[in-house]
Formats: sequence, C-alpha cells, structure tokens
Amino acid sequence: MTTAVTTSVTTPDRRVSARVRILLWLLLMMAVALAAVAMTTRSILLRDVDHRISGLLTQETREFANFVDQGVDPGTGAGFSDPRRLLEVFLQRQYSDPDEELLGLTRGPGGVPSVLRQPRDTTGAALHRDREALARILASPARSGTLDRPWGEVRWAKVPIDPAGHAPPGAFVVAFHAADERAIATEAFRTQLAISGVALLMTTGIGWAVAGRILAPVRLVSRAAAQLTEQDLTRRIPVRGRDDIALLAETFNAMLDRLERAFAAQRQFVDDAGHELRTPITIVRGHLELMGDDPAEQAETIRLVTDELDRMSRIVEDLLLLAKAERPDFVTPEPVQLGELTADVFVKARALGEREWVLEGVADREAELDPQRITQAMVQLAQNAVQHTVPGQRIGIGSRETGNRIELYVADTGPGVRAEDATVIFERFRRGTVRRGTRAGGGAGLGLSIVKAIAEGHRGRVELRPTEGGWGSPRAESGGATFVLVLEDALVPDRARPAEEEDE
Repeated sequence: MTTAVTTSVTTPDRRVSARVRILLWLLLMMAVALAAVAMTTRSILLRDVDHRISGLLTQETREFANFVDQGVDPGTGAGFSDPRRLLEVFLQRQYSDPDEELLGLTRGPGGVPSVLRQPRDTTGAALHRDREALARILASPARSGTLDRPWGEVRWAKVPIDPAGHAPPGAFVVAFHAADERAIATEAFRTQLAISGVALLMTTGIGWAVAGRILAPVRLVSRAAAQLTEQDLTRRIPVRGRDDIALLAETFNAMLDRLERAFAAQRQFVDDAGHELRTPITIVRGHLELMGDDPAEQAETIRLVTDELDRMSRIVEDLLLLAKAERPDFVTPEPVQLGELTADVFVKARALGEREWVLEGVADREAELDPQRITQAMVQLAQNAVQHTVPGQRIGIGSRETGNRIELYVADTGPGVRAEDATVIFERFRRGTVRRGTRAGGGAGLGLSIVKAIAEGHRGRVELRPTEGGWGSPRAESGGATFVLVLEDALVPDRARPAEEEDE
C-alpha cells in the first residue's frame, strides 16, 4: 500500500513595504530627471560646438574672399595674378586656433595637390599630410563638408580661386578638427553623470529618512490596528499637525469610536437580554415542570406562561429598539406641524387610562423631526404618567416654543420622583421607588431609556422637572413629575405671510 504524503510549502512573504516603494519611485523619477538634464546639457554643448565651428569656418572664408577682392601683392603693388602667390601672402598674415588648419591648395603635376600652410603644425593627424583627403576636397564641387577620418571628424570649407592666364587653379581651405571640442562636451556630460550619481546616493539616504518620518503615523495606525481586539478598543492614534496623515489618524480614531460604541451596544444588549430574560424563563420553566393533570391548573399555568412570554417579547422589542438607536437611520426627520402632532399624541394617550387628560399649550410652528419616534416617546411618557397616578388625577400634554428650541412635555400630578431616583430612572432596567397610592408598572424599566434614546437621536435631551402648581386638583399631591423632550434647533424658519394677511 502506498501512502501519499502531501508537503505544505509556505511561500515567503515578498511584499514590498510602502517605504521602499516610495523610495524606489523617488529614485526612478530622480534618475530620469537627472539623465534628461544630462542629455539635454550634452546636446546643448554639442550644438554650441557645431555653431562655433560653423561660425569660424564662415568667418575665415569671408576674410579670404575679401582679401581676394581687395588684396594687393606687396611685391608688385598690384592685384594678385598667381593663386599660389595669393595664398602665400594671405597665410603669412593669419593665425589659426589650436584645432584649426588654414591651407592653400594648388593643383600640381598629375593632379596631386600642392599644399601651402602656416608654419604651425596641429596634431599628428593634421589634414595637410593626408593628400588623398585634400584631393577629394579640391575636386569636390561643394563649398563645405565633413570628413570622417580614423582620427576624428574634420569640418572644412573652401574658397575656389580661378586663375588668370595659364596658372593652375587653387583653393583656400579652412579645416577644423572637432574631436577635441566634442571631447570637452563629452567630458562635461560624464562629469554631470558622476555628480548625478552622487546626488542619487544622497537622495537615497534623505528619501529613506523622510519616507520613514512621513510613514511613521501609518505604521502606528497599523500597529494599533493589529493590537485591537474585541475586549480592548480603547487605543487611539495621537494626531499631530494638519496634513493628510493627521486626517488619516483622525479618521481612524473616529472609526475606533464607532467600533467601540457598536461593541459596547452589542455587549450591553447581550447582558441586558440575559439579565432580564432569565427571570421569565425561570418562571415559565418552573410552572411547566410543576404543572399537573388538573384542567384548571393547566389553564392557569398556560395563562401565566403566556403572560411571561408576552413580557419577554416586549423586552426583546425594547432591547432591539435601543440597539437600533445607535444606527444613523434611527430617526428620519421631516417637516411636521407641532400643533397637529401634539393633538395626535393627546388623542392616542387618552386611551391609556381613566385620567383627567388636558391638552395644554400647543406650539403653532413647523419643526424638523421624526413624527413616529416623537409620538412613541410621548406615548411612553403618558403611559409612565398613568402608572404613577390614580383615576381622576390630571395629566397634561403640550408643546411650546422657547427661543430657538421646542419642548414637548407630559406633566402629571402624581407623587413625583424622589431626588435619589432622578439620576437613575433613565438608565436601563432601573425603576423609581413606588410610592403609596400608585401601582408598579409591569414593564422592564426600559421605557424612559427609549425616550432618552429618541431625544438624543434628535440631538436633544429629556429632562425631569417638578409639575408646577398641581392645577388645584383635589386629589393632587404637591409636586408631580413633568418629563420634557427638549429639541434644539429643530424649528423650521417661518415663511413670509401673504400680503393680504399683512393688510388684515
């Protein structure tokens, strides 16, 4: 039997860091830029060499042409009739540059050119020693040209001389050896390349340091992200400066804030659900385990179990609502008439219990809010007022405009809230002390937490205030509780009234 063995080969991580990529791109751009500058400089230098050589050739040939037209033989005092004598006299008066040759050519026996030159030799590759090249220049119909020789390029220009009589024809030739001039340009190019190489080395060191400094916050973000766990979301990135890296750190910190709130809401939801559902589950299990065969006992057990299941359902719905309060779409504001909204809440609240329901002042303004959520919060406050009052006691509902904010309130004439309870009643699963003459609510202590979440969803708050006066009700005790939804900057600016209303 053959056993197949599978070998797992781990591929090494060959990712290139951002620091190295930035440095490589920087060096590539620097190298391209420096090479372009060096090539451009070399091209400019070579072009200047060509222009200078062309200028020298033109200048020398023009001077010779003028001498032919205006020159006088110092021996005879008359014009020149012999090309050779003309060339001898002109060359004696000239001085050539180191890379320049001034030559006088006349056709000798057998077509071999006879050379007249200055008594100054240039290099071992002087043109006056190359009889074959001189013959080609003399026979060429062109006035200028270039010779490619093993020793380098030679630029030349000539002025033909037409003899008078039977004298042999001749020509004045200016030759310039461009190799040395071009070598100077090439040497400058090499020097610039060497300097560019040193600049690249310096750029490597400086770029490595600068890239490391720029990417230090990014590495900090990476380390912070690697250290984050569900149990520890408290780490934050220090923000320094106002550049893009600082913006990245701020964005990352904002993301951590949202994650921390989300995980906190999730943990709180799980803790709250486990804490609050444990009791009804225990009650349901206990009744089911103890249920006998008696039909009356079974019916009572079913009623109790159903009641506990309904309570669990309400708890779950409230917890889901509180969890949803962390989402940005928890409230969807729209323009709403406060008077109509307050009246609708009043009509719905009247069905909650036999109380003396009073519609207090109504704000006749338009506001930007979520009518369903506000109605839910106000009805919850009304239900809370019913639970802490007795039949016949007065409960007032109203809305009012105060400066740039609006207030929607539910006021009762019940026993009020103890000072020690006022700081905790808006927390989850916390209830105030039940006073004599009122009944405990059957809720889970989430109602006021939901009201608080709805108010904060509108960028507002919920406040607890004592009820003023008690309205003179014979059953009213002093104090009472007034819960107020305070919504800042929710008012819609008034529109201009029609002209006929202003006239009235």
